[in-house]
Amino acid sequence: MGGGFVRYSLGTAFRALGWVLLAFAGLALVWREPVLGFLSSAVVGLGLGQLLRRTGTPKAEPRRAEGLYIVATMWLLVPLIGALPYWIGGGVGLIDAYFEAMSGFTTTGATILSDFGQWGKSLFLWRALSQWFGGVGIIVLFVAVLPHFAVAGRQLFFAESTGVQKEKLTPRLRHTAEMVLRVYTLLTIMAVLGYWITGMSFYDALAHALTTMPAGGFSPNPQSFAAYSPASQWVAVVFMFFAGANFLLIAGTFFARSPRNPWRDPEFKIYTLAIVTASTILAIYHVHLHDYALEPALRHAFFQVTSLLTSTGFASVDYTQWVVPAQALLVFVMFVSGSAGSAAGGVKLVRWLVMTNHVIRELKRTLHPNAVLPLRLGSKAVGEDVLRSVSAFVMLYLFLFVLGTMVIVFTEHDLIVAFTASAAFIGNVGPGLGSVGPMGSFADLHPLAKLVGIFQMWAGRIELIPVLLLFHPDTWRALRRSR
Repeated sequence: MGGGFVRYSLGTAFRALGWVLLAFAGLALVWREPVLGFLSSAVVGLGLGQLLRRTGTPKAEPRRAEGLYIVATMWLLVPLIGALPYWIGGGVGLIDAYFEAMSGFTTTGATILSDFGQWGKSLFLWRALSQWFGGVGIIVLFVAVLPHFAVAGRQLFFAESTGVQKEKLTPRLRHTAEMVLRVYTLLTIMAVLGYWITGMSFYDALAHALTTMPAGGFSPNPQSFAAYSPASQWVAVVFMFFAGANFLLIAGTFFARSPRNPWRDPEFKIYTLAIVTASTILAIYHVHLHDYALEPALRHAFFQVTSLLTSTGFASVDYTQWVVPAQALLVFVMFVSGSAGSAAGGVKLVRWLVMTNHVIRELKRTLHPNAVLPLRLGSKAVGEDVLRSVSAFVMLYLFLFVLGTMVIVFTEHDLIVAFTASAAFIGNVGPGLGSVGPMGSFADLHPLAKLVGIFQMWAGRIELIPVLLLFHPDTWRALRRSR
Protein backbone atom coordinates (compact mmCIF):
# COMPACT_ATOMS: atom_id res chain seq x y z
CA MET A 1 0.00 0.00 0.00
CA GLY A 2 2.82 2.38 -0.83
CA GLY A 3 5.51 3.88 1.39
CA GLY A 4 5.50 4.55 5.11
CA PHE A 5 3.97 7.99 4.78
CA VAL A 6 1.18 6.64 2.56
CA ARG A 7 0.33 3.98 5.13
CA TYR A 8 0.41 6.50 7.96
CA SER A 9 -1.91 8.92 6.11
CA LEU A 10 -4.39 6.23 5.10
CA GLY A 11 -4.32 4.84 8.63
CA THR A 12 -5.17 8.27 10.01
CA ALA A 13 -8.15 8.55 7.69
CA PHE A 14 -9.37 5.01 8.45
CA ARG A 15 -9.11 5.56 12.18
CA ALA A 16 -11.11 8.80 11.95
CA LEU A 17 -13.75 6.98 9.89
CA GLY A 18 -13.85 4.21 12.48
CA TRP A 19 -14.65 6.66 15.27
CA VAL A 20 -17.48 8.18 13.21
CA LEU A 21 -18.92 4.74 12.51
CA LEU A 22 -18.66 3.84 16.19
CA ALA A 23 -20.73 6.94 17.00
CA PHE A 24 -23.33 5.76 14.47
CA ALA A 25 -23.42 2.37 16.17
CA GLY A 26 -24.38 4.19 19.37
CA LEU A 27 -26.99 6.21 17.48
CA ALA A 28 -28.49 3.06 15.97
CA LEU A 29 -28.61 1.53 19.47
CA VAL A 30 -30.51 4.55 20.77
CA TRP A 31 -32.98 4.34 17.87
CA ARG A 32 -33.27 0.55 18.36
CA GLU A 33 -32.01 -0.20 14.86
CA PRO A 34 -29.46 -2.82 13.69
CA VAL A 35 -26.05 -2.08 15.20
CA LEU A 36 -23.87 -4.87 13.79
CA GLY A 37 -23.14 -3.17 10.47
CA PHE A 38 -21.87 0.03 12.07
CA LEU A 39 -20.03 -1.80 14.82
CA SER A 40 -18.19 -4.17 12.48
CA SER A 41 -17.18 -1.36 10.12
CA ALA A 42 -15.98 0.67 13.11
CA VAL A 43 -13.81 -2.25 14.25
CA VAL A 44 -12.36 -2.62 10.73
CA GLY A 45 -11.71 1.11 10.42
CA LEU A 46 -10.12 1.48 13.85
CA GLY A 47 -8.12 -1.74 13.62
CA LEU A 48 -6.83 -1.19 10.10
CA GLY A 49 -6.17 2.47 10.85
CA GLN A 50 -4.12 1.69 13.93
CA LEU A 51 -2.15 -1.02 12.08
CA LEU A 52 -1.31 1.28 9.17
CA ARG A 53 -0.30 4.12 11.48
CA ARG A 54 2.00 1.86 13.50
CA THR A 55 3.72 0.54 10.35
CA GLY A 56 3.79 3.93 8.67
CA THR A 57 5.90 7.03 9.07
CA PRO A 58 4.72 10.66 9.32
CA LYS A 59 6.47 13.08 7.00
CA ALA A 60 6.48 16.87 6.78
CA GLU A 61 6.75 17.11 3.00
CA PRO A 62 5.65 14.15 0.86
CA ARG A 63 6.42 13.92 -2.82
CA ARG A 64 3.76 14.75 -5.39
CA ALA A 65 3.47 11.08 -6.39
CA GLU A 66 2.71 10.21 -2.76
CA GLY A 67 0.06 12.90 -2.54
CA LEU A 68 -1.66 11.71 -5.71
CA TYR A 69 -1.48 8.10 -4.55
CA ILE A 70 -2.96 8.98 -1.16
CA VAL A 71 -5.88 10.84 -2.72
CA ALA A 72 -6.66 8.05 -5.21
CA THR A 73 -6.39 5.17 -2.75
CA MET A 74 -8.21 7.04 0.01
CA TRP A 75 -11.23 7.70 -2.21
CA LEU A 76 -11.16 4.05 -3.28
CA LEU A 77 -10.73 2.38 0.13
CA VAL A 78 -12.69 4.67 2.46
CA PRO A 79 -15.96 3.83 0.64
CA LEU A 80 -15.07 0.15 0.94
CA ILE A 81 -15.09 0.45 4.73
CA GLY A 82 -18.12 2.73 4.56
CA ALA A 83 -19.96 0.05 2.57
CA LEU A 84 -20.02 -2.45 5.45
CA PRO A 85 -23.08 -0.93 7.18
CA TYR A 86 -25.09 -1.33 3.94
CA TRP A 87 -23.84 -4.86 3.39
CA ILE A 88 -24.08 -6.21 6.94
CA GLY A 89 -26.86 -4.05 8.36
CA GLY A 90 -28.74 -2.97 5.23
CA GLY A 91 -29.31 -6.33 3.63
CA VAL A 92 -27.82 -5.57 0.19
CA GLY A 93 -25.16 -7.40 -1.78
CA LEU A 94 -21.48 -6.48 -1.60
CA ILE A 95 -21.35 -4.83 -5.04
CA ASP A 96 -24.52 -2.88 -4.28
CA ALA A 97 -23.14 -1.84 -0.90
CA TYR A 98 -19.88 -0.62 -2.46
CA PHE A 99 -21.85 1.18 -5.18
CA GLU A 100 -23.96 2.94 -2.55
CA ALA A 101 -20.95 3.91 -0.45
CA MET A 102 -18.95 5.13 -3.45
CA SER A 103 -21.96 7.15 -4.57
CA GLY A 104 -22.14 8.69 -1.11
CA PHE A 105 -18.49 9.62 -0.66
CA THR A 106 -18.23 10.90 -4.24
CA THR A 107 -21.45 12.95 -3.75
CA THR A 108 -23.04 11.28 -6.75
CA GLY A 109 -26.43 10.55 -5.22
CA ALA A 110 -27.14 7.48 -7.36
CA THR A 111 -28.75 4.72 -5.32
CA ILE A 112 -29.52 1.03 -5.61
CA LEU A 113 -32.45 1.43 -3.22
CA SER A 114 -35.85 0.63 -4.68
CA ASP A 115 -37.55 0.00 -1.34
CA PHE A 116 -36.71 2.92 0.95
CA GLY A 117 -38.51 1.20 3.83
CA GLN A 118 -35.80 -1.44 4.19
CA TRP A 119 -33.40 1.00 5.88
CA GLY A 120 -33.68 2.72 9.23
CA LYS A 121 -32.99 6.36 10.02
CA SER A 122 -29.41 5.69 11.11
CA LEU A 123 -28.43 4.23 7.72
CA PHE A 124 -30.04 7.11 5.84
CA LEU A 125 -28.26 9.59 8.09
CA TRP A 126 -24.95 7.76 7.54
CA ARG A 127 -25.57 7.95 3.78
CA ALA A 128 -26.16 11.70 4.09
CA LEU A 129 -23.13 12.33 6.30
CA SER A 130 -20.86 10.36 3.95
CA GLN A 131 -21.89 12.79 1.22
CA TRP A 132 -21.22 15.75 3.48
CA PHE A 133 -17.68 14.48 4.09
CA GLY A 134 -17.24 13.76 0.39
CA GLY A 135 -18.46 17.19 -0.62
CA VAL A 136 -15.75 19.13 1.08
CA GLY A 137 -13.40 16.41 -0.12
CA ILE A 138 -9.74 16.85 0.29
CA ILE A 139 -10.23 20.10 2.23
CA VAL A 140 -12.04 18.30 5.04
CA LEU A 141 -9.40 15.57 5.06
CA PHE A 142 -6.67 18.18 5.25
CA VAL A 143 -8.28 20.11 8.12
CA ALA A 144 -9.91 17.35 10.19
CA VAL A 145 -8.00 14.16 9.45
CA LEU A 146 -4.51 15.11 8.32
CA PRO A 147 -3.74 18.34 10.20
CA HIS A 148 -0.01 17.65 10.42
CA PHE A 149 0.56 18.14 6.70
CA ALA A 150 1.44 21.88 6.75
CA VAL A 151 2.86 22.68 3.31
CA ALA A 152 2.35 19.09 2.22
CA GLY A 153 -1.26 20.02 1.68
CA ARG A 154 -0.21 21.65 -1.56
CA GLN A 155 0.52 18.25 -3.11
CA LEU A 156 -2.84 16.90 -1.98
CA PHE A 157 -4.74 19.94 -3.19
CA PHE A 158 -3.04 19.48 -6.56
CA ALA A 159 -4.91 16.21 -6.92
CA GLU A 160 -8.27 17.99 -6.87
CA SER A 161 -7.20 21.16 -8.67
CA THR A 162 -8.86 22.12 -11.93
CA GLY A 163 -5.66 22.80 -13.77
CA VAL A 164 -6.37 26.53 -13.58
CA GLN A 165 -4.70 28.39 -10.72
CA LYS A 166 -7.38 30.29 -8.78
CA GLU A 167 -6.50 33.33 -6.73
CA LYS A 168 -5.61 32.44 -3.13
CA LEU A 169 -7.84 33.98 -0.48
CA THR A 170 -5.24 33.67 2.30
CA PRO A 171 -1.47 33.28 2.09
CA ARG A 172 -1.42 29.94 3.86
CA LEU A 173 -3.25 27.00 2.31
CA ARG A 174 -4.27 25.53 5.63
CA HIS A 175 -5.93 28.79 6.70
CA THR A 176 -7.73 28.85 3.37
CA ALA A 177 -8.93 25.29 3.90
CA GLU A 178 -10.17 26.11 7.39
CA MET A 179 -12.03 29.14 6.10
CA VAL A 180 -13.71 27.07 3.40
CA LEU A 181 -14.68 24.47 5.99
CA ARG A 182 -16.25 27.16 8.18
CA VAL A 183 -18.23 28.54 5.25
CA TYR A 184 -19.30 25.02 4.24
CA THR A 185 -20.44 24.22 7.78
CA LEU A 186 -22.25 27.54 8.21
CA LEU A 187 -24.15 27.09 4.93
CA THR A 188 -25.10 23.56 6.01
CA ILE A 189 -26.54 24.88 9.28
CA MET A 190 -28.42 27.60 7.41
CA ALA A 191 -29.83 24.97 5.05
CA VAL A 192 -31.03 22.86 8.01
CA LEU A 193 -32.86 25.89 9.42
CA GLY A 194 -34.28 26.82 6.02
CA TYR A 195 -35.71 23.35 5.42
CA TRP A 196 -37.02 23.09 8.97
CA ILE A 197 -38.76 26.46 8.85
CA THR A 198 -40.43 25.57 5.55
CA GLY A 199 -42.09 22.45 6.92
CA MET A 200 -39.66 19.54 7.02
CA SER A 201 -39.17 17.51 10.17
CA PHE A 202 -35.82 18.19 11.82
CA TYR A 203 -34.49 14.78 10.74
CA ASP A 204 -35.47 15.37 7.10
CA ALA A 205 -34.09 18.92 7.23
CA LEU A 206 -30.75 17.63 8.54
CA ALA A 207 -30.56 14.77 6.03
CA HIS A 208 -31.32 17.07 3.10
CA ALA A 209 -28.95 19.81 4.26
CA LEU A 210 -26.13 17.26 4.57
CA THR A 211 -26.70 16.27 0.94
CA THR A 212 -27.43 19.74 -0.46
CA MET A 213 -24.20 21.55 0.38
CA PRO A 214 -21.95 18.76 -0.97
CA ALA A 215 -24.01 18.82 -4.19
CA GLY A 216 -24.89 15.20 -3.49
CA GLY A 217 -28.66 15.12 -3.79
CA PHE A 218 -29.63 11.89 -2.01
CA SER A 219 -33.01 12.12 -0.25
CA PRO A 220 -34.37 9.73 2.39
CA ASN A 221 -37.74 10.17 0.68
CA PRO A 222 -38.20 8.11 -2.52
CA GLN A 223 -40.01 11.09 -4.09
CA SER A 224 -37.09 13.42 -3.36
CA PHE A 225 -38.22 17.07 -3.08
CA ALA A 226 -41.52 16.33 -4.82
CA ALA A 227 -42.70 15.20 -1.37
CA TYR A 228 -42.05 18.61 0.21
CA SER A 229 -43.50 22.10 0.05
CA PRO A 230 -42.80 24.62 -2.72
CA ALA A 231 -41.08 26.79 -0.10
CA SER A 232 -38.65 23.95 0.71
CA GLN A 233 -37.96 23.56 -3.00
CA TRP A 234 -37.08 27.26 -3.34
CA VAL A 235 -34.79 26.98 -0.33
CA ALA A 236 -33.08 24.05 -2.04
CA VAL A 237 -32.56 26.12 -5.20
CA VAL A 238 -30.72 28.79 -3.20
CA PHE A 239 -28.41 26.38 -1.40
CA MET A 240 -27.77 24.23 -4.48
CA PHE A 241 -26.67 27.43 -6.20
CA PHE A 242 -24.21 28.10 -3.38
CA ALA A 243 -23.01 24.48 -3.50
CA GLY A 244 -22.08 24.89 -7.16
CA ALA A 245 -20.28 28.23 -6.65
CA ASN A 246 -16.62 28.66 -5.76
CA PHE A 247 -16.39 28.46 -1.95
CA LEU A 248 -13.39 30.77 -1.91
CA LEU A 249 -15.46 33.33 -3.79
CA ILE A 250 -18.34 32.90 -1.32
CA ALA A 251 -15.96 33.34 1.59
CA GLY A 252 -14.39 36.40 -0.01
CA THR A 253 -17.78 37.94 -0.79
CA PHE A 254 -19.62 37.40 2.48
CA PHE A 255 -17.04 36.68 5.16
CA ALA A 256 -13.88 38.63 4.30
CA ARG A 257 -12.90 41.98 5.84
CA SER A 258 -12.65 43.47 2.36
CA PRO A 259 -15.55 41.88 0.43
CA ARG A 260 -15.01 40.93 -3.19
CA ASN A 261 -17.33 41.71 -6.07
CA PRO A 262 -18.32 38.26 -7.39
CA TRP A 263 -19.36 39.73 -10.74
CA ARG A 264 -15.71 40.40 -11.52
CA ASP A 265 -15.16 36.64 -11.64
CA PRO A 266 -15.89 35.49 -15.23
CA GLU A 267 -16.65 31.95 -14.12
CA PHE A 268 -19.28 33.11 -11.61
CA LYS A 269 -20.94 35.31 -14.23
CA ILE A 270 -21.17 32.45 -16.72
CA TYR A 271 -22.33 30.09 -13.97
CA THR A 272 -25.19 32.42 -13.02
CA LEU A 273 -26.05 33.21 -16.64
CA ALA A 274 -26.16 29.51 -17.55
CA ILE A 275 -28.63 28.72 -14.75
CA VAL A 276 -30.87 31.70 -15.50
CA THR A 277 -30.88 31.12 -19.27
CA ALA A 278 -31.53 27.37 -19.15
CA SER A 279 -34.18 27.80 -16.44
CA THR A 280 -36.00 30.48 -18.43
CA ILE A 281 -36.09 28.31 -21.55
CA LEU A 282 -37.36 25.36 -19.51
CA ALA A 283 -40.02 27.48 -17.79
CA ILE A 284 -41.33 28.59 -21.20
CA TYR A 285 -41.63 24.93 -22.17
CA HIS A 286 -43.58 24.26 -18.98
CA VAL A 287 -46.06 27.08 -19.53
CA HIS A 288 -46.72 26.30 -23.19
CA LEU A 289 -46.45 22.50 -23.30
CA HIS A 290 -47.20 21.27 -19.78
CA ASP A 291 -49.90 23.79 -18.80
CA TYR A 292 -48.00 24.87 -15.69
CA ALA A 293 -48.92 28.10 -13.94
CA LEU A 294 -46.10 30.68 -13.83
CA GLU A 295 -44.83 29.96 -10.29
CA PRO A 296 -44.66 26.15 -10.64
CA ALA A 297 -43.09 26.54 -14.07
CA LEU A 298 -40.34 28.79 -12.73
CA ARG A 299 -39.88 26.69 -9.57
CA HIS A 300 -39.48 23.34 -11.32
CA ALA A 301 -37.33 24.88 -14.05
CA PHE A 302 -34.92 26.59 -11.65
CA PHE A 303 -34.91 23.58 -9.35
CA GLN A 304 -34.05 20.98 -11.99
CA VAL A 305 -31.58 23.12 -13.91
CA THR A 306 -29.73 24.12 -10.73
CA SER A 307 -29.86 20.57 -9.40
CA LEU A 308 -28.38 18.93 -12.49
CA LEU A 309 -25.99 21.70 -13.50
CA THR A 310 -24.41 21.64 -10.02
CA SER A 311 -24.42 17.80 -10.05
CA THR A 312 -26.70 17.76 -6.98
CA GLY A 313 -29.35 15.47 -8.42
CA PHE A 314 -32.42 16.31 -6.34
CA ALA A 315 -35.79 16.24 -8.12
CA SER A 316 -38.87 18.39 -7.54
CA VAL A 317 -40.84 16.40 -10.11
CA ASP A 318 -40.40 13.32 -12.29
CA TYR A 319 -38.85 15.09 -15.26
CA THR A 320 -38.79 11.87 -17.30
CA GLN A 321 -42.45 12.69 -17.98
CA TRP A 322 -41.55 15.99 -19.64
CA VAL A 323 -41.32 16.47 -23.39
CA VAL A 324 -38.12 15.25 -25.04
CA PRO A 325 -36.63 18.73 -25.71
CA ALA A 326 -36.98 19.56 -22.00
CA GLN A 327 -35.26 16.32 -21.05
CA ALA A 328 -32.52 17.00 -23.60
CA LEU A 329 -31.91 20.42 -22.07
CA LEU A 330 -31.43 18.81 -18.65
CA VAL A 331 -28.98 16.28 -20.09
CA PHE A 332 -27.06 19.17 -21.66
CA VAL A 333 -26.73 21.07 -18.37
CA MET A 334 -25.35 17.92 -16.74
CA PHE A 335 -22.20 18.51 -18.80
CA VAL A 336 -21.96 22.23 -17.96
CA SER A 337 -21.07 21.66 -14.30
CA GLY A 338 -20.45 24.11 -11.47
CA SER A 339 -17.51 26.29 -10.56
CA ALA A 340 -13.97 25.32 -9.66
CA GLY A 341 -13.55 25.28 -5.89
CA SER A 342 -17.15 24.14 -5.41
CA ALA A 343 -18.67 20.86 -4.27
CA ALA A 344 -19.97 20.20 -7.79
CA GLY A 345 -18.64 17.36 -9.89
CA GLY A 346 -18.09 17.27 -13.62
CA VAL A 347 -15.73 19.17 -15.90
CA LYS A 348 -16.11 22.54 -14.10
CA LEU A 349 -17.11 25.70 -15.93
CA VAL A 350 -13.65 27.24 -15.81
CA ARG A 351 -12.34 24.46 -18.05
CA TRP A 352 -15.11 25.02 -20.59
CA LEU A 353 -14.27 28.74 -20.54
CA VAL A 354 -10.61 28.01 -21.24
CA MET A 355 -11.49 25.62 -24.07
CA THR A 356 -14.00 28.07 -25.58
CA ASN A 357 -11.50 30.91 -25.49
CA HIS A 358 -8.92 28.60 -27.05
CA VAL A 359 -11.27 27.79 -29.96
CA ILE A 360 -12.02 31.48 -30.47
CA ARG A 361 -8.31 32.25 -30.46
CA GLU A 362 -7.62 29.56 -33.06
CA LEU A 363 -10.35 30.95 -35.32
CA LYS A 364 -8.78 34.41 -35.07
CA ARG A 365 -5.35 32.93 -35.75
CA THR A 366 -6.67 31.38 -38.95
CA LEU A 367 -7.60 34.85 -40.18
CA HIS A 368 -4.54 36.58 -38.70
CA PRO A 369 -1.70 34.02 -38.65
CA ASN A 370 0.95 36.55 -37.58
CA ALA A 371 -1.03 38.11 -34.74
CA VAL A 372 0.04 37.69 -31.12
CA LEU A 373 -3.05 36.33 -29.40
CA PRO A 374 -2.59 35.49 -25.71
CA LEU A 375 -5.16 33.23 -24.14
CA ARG A 376 -7.06 35.03 -21.39
CA LEU A 377 -9.61 34.19 -18.74
CA GLY A 378 -11.15 37.50 -17.78
CA SER A 379 -8.25 39.89 -17.33
CA LYS A 380 -5.70 37.16 -16.60
CA ALA A 381 -3.46 35.40 -19.10
CA VAL A 382 -3.67 31.61 -19.21
CA GLY A 383 -0.39 29.83 -19.80
CA GLU A 384 0.10 27.14 -22.40
CA ASP A 385 0.83 24.62 -19.64
CA VAL A 386 -2.64 25.27 -18.22
CA LEU A 387 -4.17 24.90 -21.66
CA ARG A 388 -2.44 21.54 -22.10
CA SER A 389 -3.68 20.38 -18.70
CA VAL A 390 -7.26 21.46 -19.39
CA SER A 391 -7.27 19.95 -22.88
CA ALA A 392 -5.95 16.64 -21.55
CA PHE A 393 -8.57 16.57 -18.80
CA VAL A 394 -11.49 17.28 -21.15
CA MET A 395 -10.31 14.60 -23.58
CA LEU A 396 -9.91 12.04 -20.78
CA TYR A 397 -13.31 12.97 -19.37
CA LEU A 398 -15.06 12.51 -22.71
CA PHE A 399 -13.15 9.28 -23.39
CA LEU A 400 -14.19 7.72 -20.07
CA PHE A 401 -17.76 8.93 -20.59
CA VAL A 402 -17.98 7.29 -24.05
CA LEU A 403 -16.26 4.13 -22.81
CA GLY A 404 -18.68 3.87 -19.89
CA THR A 405 -21.63 4.43 -22.21
CA MET A 406 -20.47 1.62 -24.52
CA VAL A 407 -20.03 -0.89 -21.70
CA ILE A 408 -23.38 -0.05 -20.09
CA VAL A 409 -25.28 -0.15 -23.38
CA PHE A 410 -24.00 -3.70 -23.99
CA THR A 411 -25.26 -4.83 -20.58
CA GLU A 412 -28.53 -2.87 -20.49
CA HIS A 413 -29.44 -2.72 -24.21
CA ASP A 414 -30.85 0.77 -23.70
CA LEU A 415 -28.97 3.74 -25.17
CA ILE A 416 -30.83 6.39 -23.14
CA VAL A 417 -30.13 4.60 -19.87
CA ALA A 418 -26.50 3.97 -20.82
CA PHE A 419 -25.85 7.53 -22.04
CA THR A 420 -27.42 9.29 -19.07
CA ALA A 421 -26.14 6.81 -16.48
CA SER A 422 -22.57 7.22 -17.74
CA ALA A 423 -22.97 11.02 -17.72
CA ALA A 424 -24.38 10.85 -14.19
CA PHE A 425 -21.55 8.62 -12.94
CA ILE A 426 -18.58 10.47 -14.41
CA GLY A 427 -20.10 13.86 -13.51
CA ASN A 428 -21.15 12.71 -10.00
CA VAL A 429 -24.71 13.86 -10.76
CA GLY A 430 -26.89 10.93 -9.65
CA PRO A 431 -30.10 10.43 -11.63
CA GLY A 432 -30.37 9.96 -15.38
CA LEU A 433 -33.31 9.13 -17.62
CA GLY A 434 -35.44 6.05 -18.12
CA SER A 435 -35.22 3.41 -15.41
CA VAL A 436 -32.41 5.37 -13.71
CA GLY A 437 -34.47 8.57 -13.59
CA PRO A 438 -35.09 10.69 -10.49
CA MET A 439 -37.85 8.44 -9.16
CA GLY A 440 -36.10 5.25 -10.29
CA SER A 441 -33.14 3.26 -9.06
CA PHE A 442 -29.88 1.74 -10.25
CA ALA A 443 -30.76 -1.54 -8.52
CA ASP A 444 -31.58 -3.43 -11.73
CA LEU A 445 -28.36 -2.58 -13.56
CA HIS A 446 -26.11 -5.49 -14.46
CA PRO A 447 -23.27 -6.02 -11.93
CA LEU A 448 -20.74 -5.07 -14.64
CA ALA A 449 -22.58 -1.79 -15.23
CA LYS A 450 -22.47 -1.09 -11.48
CA LEU A 451 -18.72 -1.78 -11.41
CA VAL A 452 -18.28 0.63 -14.32
CA GLY A 453 -20.33 3.14 -12.37
CA ILE A 454 -18.15 2.68 -9.29
CA PHE A 455 -15.02 3.31 -11.35
CA GLN A 456 -16.52 6.38 -13.08
CA MET A 457 -17.76 7.89 -9.81
CA TRP A 458 -14.33 7.37 -8.24
CA ALA A 459 -12.41 8.75 -11.20
CA GLY A 460 -14.76 11.68 -11.70
CA ARG A 461 -14.64 12.76 -8.08
CA ILE A 462 -10.84 12.97 -7.90
CA GLU A 463 -10.53 14.66 -11.29
CA LEU A 464 -9.34 11.65 -13.34
CA ILE A 465 -5.60 12.39 -13.32
CA PRO A 466 -4.70 10.67 -9.99
CA VAL A 467 -6.58 7.56 -11.12
CA LEU A 468 -4.80 7.34 -14.46
CA LEU A 469 -1.42 8.07 -12.89
CA LEU A 470 -1.85 4.91 -10.79
CA PHE A 471 -1.40 2.97 -14.03
CA HIS A 472 1.75 4.87 -15.03
CA PRO A 473 5.06 3.14 -14.18
CA ASP A 474 6.73 6.45 -13.25
CA THR A 475 4.32 6.80 -10.33
CA TRP A 476 5.34 3.45 -8.88
CA ARG A 477 9.03 4.17 -9.39
CA ALA A 478 8.57 7.45 -7.50
CA LEU A 479 6.75 5.65 -4.69
CA ARG A 480 9.53 3.06 -4.39
CA ARG A 481 12.13 5.81 -4.17
CA SER A 482 10.15 7.50 -1.37
CA ARG A 483 10.17 4.48 0.91
